[in-house]
Amino acid sequence: MWNFIHNYYSNKKTHPSTLAFFRITFGGLMFFSTIRFWSKGWIESLYIKPKYHFKYYLFEWVNDFGDYTYLLFIVCLISSLFVTLGYKYRISIITFFLVFTYVELIDKTTYLNHYYLTSCLAFIMCFLPAGNYFSLDSYLSNETIDEIPIWTIDSIKIFICLVYFFAGIAKINSDWLIEAQPLSLWLKSKYDLPIIGQNLMQFKSTHYLASWFGMLYDISIPFFLLLRRTKYIAFIFVIIFHVLTKVFFPSIGMFPYIMITSAVIFFDSKIHIKLLNLIKENITIIFSFIGFKIKELNENIKVKTILPNRIIFTSLLVFIIFQIFFPLRYLLYPGELFWNEQGYRFSWRVMLMEKRGDTTFKIKDSVSGKFFYVKNEEFLTPFQEKQMSFQPDFILEYAHYLESYYSDKGYQNIQVFADSFVALNGRPSQRFLDPNFDLITTEESFNNKNWILPLNDEIKGL
Repeated sequence: MWNFIHNYYSNKKTHPSTLAFFRITFGGLMFFSTIRFWSKGWIESLYIKPKYHFKYYLFEWVNDFGDYTYLLFIVCLISSLFVTLGYKYRISIITFFLVFTYVELIDKTTYLNHYYLTSCLAFIMCFLPAGNYFSLDSYLSNETIDEIPIWTIDSIKIFICLVYFFAGIAKINSDWLIEAQPLSLWLKSKYDLPIIGQNLMQFKSTHYLASWFGMLYDISIPFFLLLRRTKYIAFIFVIIFHVLTKVFFPSIGMFPYIMITSAVIFFDSKIHIKLLNLIKENITIIFSFIGFKIKELNENIKVKTILPNRIIFTSLLVFIIFQIFFPLRYLLYPGELFWNEQGYRFSWRVMLMEKRGDTTFKIKDSVSGKFFYVKNEEFLTPFQEKQMSFQPDFILEYAHYLESYYSDKGYQNIQVFADSFVALNGRPSQRFLDPNFDLITTEESFNNKNWILPLNDEIKGL
């Protein structure tokens, strides 16, 4: 075993074109994604306009910069462009990772799986020699590389496989497979789609077909992408699946594009060499058209050797191991995961819930017994209020915020109670929390939230 590991670590090599092409596609997607985010006005509506931001546990110190938050997105824009071009690559990718992740930590209301996916991929790329081939760095220094350790590529492949696999096993539950929920709710609402909206999308059989296909796709696609004989057919299914996902669920954002372009890393390096040559030819044509001649690398170009690095290898190995066990942390908590959401985020559970809530907060003087109800719209944006209404950690954090706010206003002996009703995957709405539990008597932690009432049903599965 140790001989195999040592041989894999030290001797297995591959062509750097695969990593270079991944760098270009990843950086390019992030560049256009940042422009898209800005153009839709989301910087102001999500990060500047809100009076209050919901924080991730242990990251309460992350704050927005007011109007200067735009500077963070400018840095993201520039660093992602430099990553694409391979200019000052190491500095650029580390900068992008840090700034992008910081922005996502400002408010957990904006949490999406593909934001977390982006941060993880950027983190991996901080350790990889992706800027030493087909890049401005190699062009300007007249240095390049001809091979890299194969585990630098495999680290990305394994991570992508884990994302798919965990997304797949998460769908092995009675709501998804037996009830076809929440797809049944969502697909029925697509009545405005041309031709299929008012007929095909309304059939229960369509909902079951989509649910089962989604589960089987997520579980099996990593293995088909890894196999030489099936990887190209599997890539066609990747395109079809994610294009359909984008058509049916436009609000899913950049996730389909990220998964499609990421799957290209499973191709042979010969394909990547051809793709890079095609990019080079088009760049040459464009620059020639505007009268700018690109110099050729001279015959004395230096070919560097990228040696295996134990620190980098160990760091990536630790990260992969973390990604294997962290999504399983929900097993440490009692109760229904979809209901209490303890261990739900950061576990690649994609599009598994349709959850709506209505939560009212009562501020009470424990001595006099006087109380009043809070108007949530005075503190939260509609989007924040919607997310807060059914997520227990949001509710707890907001209760502490209200306690602090009214304490500053001179109120004393404050107690904060929440009366919450939540509907999950088409079920009737039921009371979510103990309405007699004073929320400010507990703090956010990794402990079980025993003040969440149990779901009046059982969701069987993994």
